[in-house]
Amino acid sequence: MNDAIELYNKTSLDCSKIITKNYSTSFSLGIKSLSSSIHKPIYAIYGFVRFADEIVDTFHDHDKETIFSVFKKDTEEAIKNKFSTNPILHSFQMVVHEFEIDKNLIDAFLKSMHMDITKTTYSESEYKEYIYGSAEVIGLMCLKVFCNNKKQYDELKNYAISLGSAFQKINFLRDIKSDYDERGRIYFPGIDFNNFNESDKKSIEENINIDFNNALTGIKKLPKKAKRGVFLAYTYYKELFSKIKNIRASKLKNSRIRISNFYKFIFYLSSRFKLIIGIV
Repeated sequence: MNDAIELYNKTSLDCSKIITKNYSTSFSLGIKSLSSSIHKPIYAIYGFVRFADEIVDTFHDHDKETIFSVFKKDTEEAIKNKFSTNPILHSFQMVVHEFEIDKNLIDAFLKSMHMDITKTTYSESEYKEYIYGSAEVIGLMCLKVFCNNKKQYDELKNYAISLGSAFQKINFLRDIKSDYDERGRIYFPGIDFNNFNESDKKSIEENINIDFNNALTGIKKLPKKAKRGVFLAYTYYKELFSKIKNIRASKLKNSRIRISNFYKFIFYLSSRFKLIIGIV
């Protein structure tokens, strides 16, 4: 590999790192808790999914359909040609090829992102399809990086799916107000935002608990290089979930629950301590 290509590869990966740091404090902390050997590929995955998400969620003054169509085509070309002049797509295709990420995972992700442009309500089957593509496959992409072989990946994939599902459902609850007010969306099937009540909230929470319990089993089986970072993300979302459970549905409809950067740092220290003493 010549020096110019090496420099471009490095610069592209650095761009993905910048995207991650600028857009997500919690995800950046999680990546820092992973082994340094896998930082770059996880930054690359996050940079890719972040850009797609921004297109469908924030580019309100632009033609999202056209922009997303170009993004999808550019992604496919980047993977096919093993090169892109878009540094985020270039770094992502490097990871796709190095870790043999299944194209079906990428297609499912892009399909769910496109649903955010065209849909505002979801049936039960569409809800499951959306969560798979928007969250569960991202966990599976990361798992490809975490695992040392296919056998390990196959053993852990269902746990990764549960964790991604729990994270996304918590995001839906946390963002229920902004999703409805700003984008006209309600992801939960059969739920009327204006009549969202304690029974609705409780049913969703019970479903999340099942996902979380299954996910923790898998976290304990992760390779050492990944366990600390994933457990930190789990700890952060667990706390966010606890805050959501402790407020009434009526308040959730009128506010967005947050965790301060200070408490994120406390969770970082706590998760490290639990791993050191062998709780996880």
